[in-house]
Amino acid sequence: MDFLTFMLVILLVVGFSTTFWTLAGACRGVGEAYRRAPSTRGASRLPGTPEISEVAVLIAAHNEAASIAKSISAATALVPASNIHVISDRSTDETVRISRGMGVNVLDLEVNRGKAGALAEGIRYFELCERFEVVLILDADTRPTRDYLTTGLPLFADQGVAAVAGRAKSIVGTGRRPLIGRLLVAYRDRLYLVVQLLLKYGQAAKPANVVNIVPGFASMYRTSVLKHIDVAGRGLVIEDFNMTFDVHARKLGRIAFHPSAAVAYTEDPDNLGDYMRQIRRWNLGFWQTVRRHRFRFTKFWINLCIHIVELVVSGILLLSLLPLLALSLIVDALPQTQSLPVPVEWLAEAVPLEAVFLGVFVPDFLLSVLAAVLLKRPAYLVFGLIFPFVRMLDAAICLSQIPKAWAPDGSSGIWISPRRREAAVHGRRRPLHALE
Repeated sequence: MDFLTFMLVILLVVGFSTTFWTLAGACRGVGEAYRRAPSTRGASRLPGTPEISEVAVLIAAHNEAASIAKSISAATALVPASNIHVISDRSTDETVRISRGMGVNVLDLEVNRGKAGALAEGIRYFELCERFEVVLILDADTRPTRDYLTTGLPLFADQGVAAVAGRAKSIVGTGRRPLIGRLLVAYRDRLYLVVQLLLKYGQAAKPANVVNIVPGFASMYRTSVLKHIDVAGRGLVIEDFNMTFDVHARKLGRIAFHPSAAVAYTEDPDNLGDYMRQIRRWNLGFWQTVRRHRFRFTKFWINLCIHIVELVVSGILLLSLLPLLALSLIVDALPQTQSLPVPVEWLAEAVPLEAVFLGVFVPDFLLSVLAAVLLKRPAYLVFGLIFPFVRMLDAAICLSQIPKAWAPDGSSGIWISPRRREAAVHGRRRPLHALE
């Protein structure tokens, strides 16, 4: 295998975009270090930064009795209870009773509208855009850190910033979850780190502004911008891609992101069924949003088109690796005198073992090494041997949702919450609002 083929395999699997935006992020980091940018922990208050009293918290919930109290407790560490608004999307459990008992504002919808519809109704009903400067949208399983606002709000000092994308971290812990659960949560934790540090950090640089998602788990919008966004997004299974695309399409401002700002912990699925349902929902929502928004000759759309091409090509490549590798091994095991059809010989030689090992598994394992070091989780070095196969599962689900996104019936957005768990951090249980 020649060097050019080897590099091509790596770039197809890792992605040209990831490589480019990693370099852009590195340049941004050097520039911030040189200027001693005030967008990191402990920053002094900048002129134009919204006050904490001007922040509303909005939580859409559907049958979240197992987790809503922890999320509300974490939110009350940031703002007064009177600033917190819970929208129960026709919950049939104790979600409403628990929320009201904690002294926050509660709207109990009689018709299931889905998360996007519930958020839109909450914004309208509580007049959040008229009463507040910033709206923090939280999922019912999200725990923002205590410095979420003190680090995130200064990014709004730039009046051109429309939204601040929160940084996601997974509630990992150890607990008594089965091995597959620990593997899936570890994989998601690594994914958050890689996407946010190697991709989003560069994409959010001021000259670029091509971030393609403000995650709905814990992000903030300036209300003067939020009132112009189509939050409900009819026919979409999720709302955050659509809201982000709307910011770009309507030229409402810049999306800010910094790894040390607006950090929040989220509860990720720890069983295969919930994991696959969530990945299916995310990918379907992405492709539906791409279908809904027409192409515009802008930086955002050009970057998005490159990302889509890479997503499809790398997905096909990943799914082709195992059968092609198996074919190659079978052919090698046959006697040399055995004649084979030309296409079979060509396919067998197309993916030699060293190409798979050096071009796919080694780069992927290096990402696990990065995560193990930065997150201080040595177990990821062991899980990293299996992560490529989880990526293959992700690729299969991603590609399978493309035809569904173009189906004429669309989606109702009605949700089914995954099974919630009591989280443990580093092997010991503690209140999640205490996460730092």
